[in-house]
Amino acid sequence: MDAEPRATPEGASPFLDLPGAVDTDGLGVPAHYGSPLSEQRALVERSAIVDLSDRAVLTIQGPDRLTWLNSLTSQSLAGLRPGESSETLLLDVTGHVEHAARLLDDGDTLWLLVDRPEAEGLQGWLDSMRFMLRVEVADRTADFATIGTLGDPPLPIAAPNGIPLIWHDPWRAVALGGHQYAQGEHPGAGWTWSERLIPRDALASLVTRVRAGELSAAGTLAADALRIAAWRPRFSTEVDERTIPHELDWLRTAVHLSKGCYRGQETVAKVHNLGHPPRRLVMLHLDGSEGAHPTKGAVVSLDGREVGAVTSSALHYELGPIALAVVKRSADPNATLTVDADGVAVAASQEIVVPPEAGAEAHVPRLPRLGAVTRAPRQ
Repeated sequence: MDAEPRATPEGASPFLDLPGAVDTDGLGVPAHYGSPLSEQRALVERSAIVDLSDRAVLTIQGPDRLTWLNSLTSQSLAGLRPGESSETLLLDVTGHVEHAARLLDDGDTLWLLVDRPEAEGLQGWLDSMRFMLRVEVADRTADFATIGTLGDPPLPIAAPNGIPLIWHDPWRAVALGGHQYAQGEHPGAGWTWSERLIPRDALASLVTRVRAGELSAAGTLAADALRIAAWRPRFSTEVDERTIPHELDWLRTAVHLSKGCYRGQETVAKVHNLGHPPRRLVMLHLDGSEGAHPTKGAVVSLDGREVGAVTSSALHYELGPIALAVVKRSADPNATLTVDADGVAVAASQEIVVPPEAGAEAHVPRLPRLGAVTRAPRQ
């Protein structure tokens, strides 16, 4: 018999009332329900949902919404069709990632799904760039909640303009105009993740259906473990103040390399065509024999020298302890790295996401060194 529902903190999701629910670092949504590995299996079997109601929902309305956002961000959006999913990055003038948004247009409104901490800053910046264009930016987080899944469970999907608000993650394949640095078979090919918007007042009815066995629930820990295994970057974990898209292989789905001008485009083109990203994303397979598990920010070293940091980590139901990390391009891709897990040195083998040779795609022929003398052949 289920335990009596517990009182949830103010503003927290009703999913925290479910038996075994443990909060995600005070975010108000469940990290797990007592069995994170089983919850991963339920997600892989496409039978579970993940409460992501802590995330934010912004909207842009008006006839100029697509061409306007297209001019500001990294993805080609002017031709986005109703019901089509995309993602885009807002870069600073030097090409560093400032915001990331998951996008869905319903023919009347462009919906932006973002992590809660970035919503206010992104909305403020967009409002400052409206000028005389026919666009209106709004925060609709109070009205709509996000539910994640790898399957297609029956949910009360919101469709205020006739198009179900389901964002399908484009990570499964390289988007038109994008580019993949990862080589060989990509684990993202099987990534069927979607995020579905429901009326926020429908969350309680979903909890009732989970209690009745009509739906199963998985926590954010389960979703994150599967995301890491798919090499899928996330703004709130993989991005810091120095991140450029190339380092995370984000040109794969969030950047269109031949669209018109936007802020940061020069850096995107220069690094991709002529240079190399200074850092690179790797997935780490961690030695679990010590029982220590690194957290975000854990130092990654090679031969005693710091070469990077962990961005996300998890215990995967098949792969064991894994992590994503951003390391220096110069770090030997064949070397075993060491991760500092609260003072315990954990050995980590690399699975290469972005190889050291990434970039320099233009294959520009080398020119003679300036000042070099070219001698005519002797007669």
